Amino acid sequence: MNPETPTTKDPKPSDSYVQSFARGLEVIRSFSAATPQQTLSEVAAQTGLTRAGARRILLTLQTLGYVETDGKLFRLSPRILDLGFAYLSSLPIWNLAEPVMEDLVEEVRESSSAAVLDGLDIVYVLRVPTHKIMRTNLGVGSRLPAPWTSMGRMLLAGLPDEELVTRLAPHPLERFTAHTATDLPTLLARIREARQQGWCLVNQELEEGLISIAAPLADRTGRTVAALNISGQANRTSAEMMQETLLPALLSAARTISRMMGAPRSR
Repeated sequence: MNPETPTTKDPKPSDSYVQSFARGLEVIRSFSAATPQQTLSEVAAQTGLTRAGARRILLTLQTLGYVETDGKLFRLSPRILDLGFAYLSSLPIWNLAEPVMEDLVEEVRESSSAAVLDGLDIVYVLRVPTHKIMRTNLGVGSRLPAPWTSMGRMLLAGLPDEELVTRLAPHPLERFTAHTATDLPTLLARIREARQQGWCLVNQELEEGLISIAAPLADRTGRTVAALNISGQANRTSAEMMQETLLPALLSAARTISRMMGAPRSR
């Protein structure tokens, strides 16, 4: 046998950990917008596998229809979307939430999205755009850093305070714009404010000109499991306008979706 070179982050194989499956997922994740096509050597380098190990995984994925190749370059096939849609289809609430969000977008004339928390990222699970032209190009599966987005802060606000600090403390606080909160005390204060008031507004902290406001989506236990937002351009939608004219509609839509998930009516 010629086992792949182990990586320090890999747990040891056991009854509860299938190493070959984990490495297959690493191969899939090695493809991205920056690396949509890769040679065998590039996949091996990105994943820490030997060429032989990477080749076996790529050929397995090709046999299953998840990878395509021209003989030199490998790329993910459209069938890979089945893996993401399996998650979305397992949450029928999004099928119910979409018409509520469509009504919200029709009412406020701004785009609306729903996202969940994954580590310190938010992942978009549903998006209903308006017809206005925006610079952001976000869709289902897009990721953004949670600390500097309205949905991310709303989701982080749903964590116990001790867990919140534990997650954020080792995280580097990047400066994206002149408005970005880059010190931990300020960031924690803004997240706690969102928790207290039940909504969160972020004004141009991630991208100049981008403003958004978010509300929590709760399940039957009252736990925040997702967030809903309205996003717009700061040059035509001020923070005051967001709060005064768009927030009531957003909170109403969030309550409607939360009730669909069985949340108590007091939410």
